[in-house]
Amino acid sequence: MLVDHHCHLDFPEFADDLAGIVTRAKKAGVGTMVTISTRIRKFDQVRAVAERFEDVYCSVGTHPHNADEELDIPTSEIIRLSQHPKVVAVGEAGLDYYYKHATPAGQAEGFRNHIAAARETGLPLEIHTREADADTLAILEDEHRKGAFPAVLHCYTGGRELAMRAVDLGLYVSFSGVISFKKTEALQEIARDVPLDRILVETDAPFLAPVPHRGKTNEPAYVVHTAAALARIRGISEAEVARATTDNFFRLYTKAKRPASAASAAE
Repeated sequence: MLVDHHCHLDFPEFADDLAGIVTRAKKAGVGTMVTISTRIRKFDQVRAVAERFEDVYCSVGTHPHNADEELDIPTSEIIRLSQHPKVVAVGEAGLDYYYKHATPAGQAEGFRNHIAAARETGLPLEIHTREADADTLAILEDEHRKGAFPAVLHCYTGGRELAMRAVDLGLYVSFSGVISFKKTEALQEIARDVPLDRILVETDAPFLAPVPHRGKTNEPAYVVHTAAALARIRGISEAEVARATTDNFFRLYTKAKRPASAASAAE
């Protein structure tokens, strides 16, 4: 089986066919999905999706685009909401200097608040980082000096230094359909070189559909194509990628339970 640890099933693109989306994922061999929070004030919508489907989980957090809007929400509230049995992660939070929807200072404050929540709860932080490698790494190193915390660099498109240093700090690195695109050789080389026991795969649906669906609305079933691209890049079998990334997921996301139909990732 495969896991899509980062998708957005509460987004309007899926509203008319949510059951179909989940069913197609299951048929494609995607046994577990995590739908990711982007606004704490809309967490109820994310939680409702997770509660509706047995093998769909969720996170709680504020996307860096929305950081300035939710700085009044304390870390204690993230921790409180994370106690729900379907919440298996914190975030997504981090730094995004590409779109500049929120101030760098607000993003950094929000990022550190979410790190504190991940450290306190033991739940992995879904980190969003775009065009902000140096500042992301500086915050990660500074916060790790205060105490370790579980985390993953989601939908990774940054440089080699951040990825490899993050691994040194104990983090995981996740790759999306971007590694299936042409002219992403540098990113593909990073995907080849990150230790296999630190890699996850995701869709970030409804965004970034992999080849052969590029340009269409992405959905969790398509994570199989990202896994296939990763297998080609690393020169290993798709089965090996599935086993490794699934085992990695359940090692990191300790609150999530393997589907009853999958006794082990090797099956």
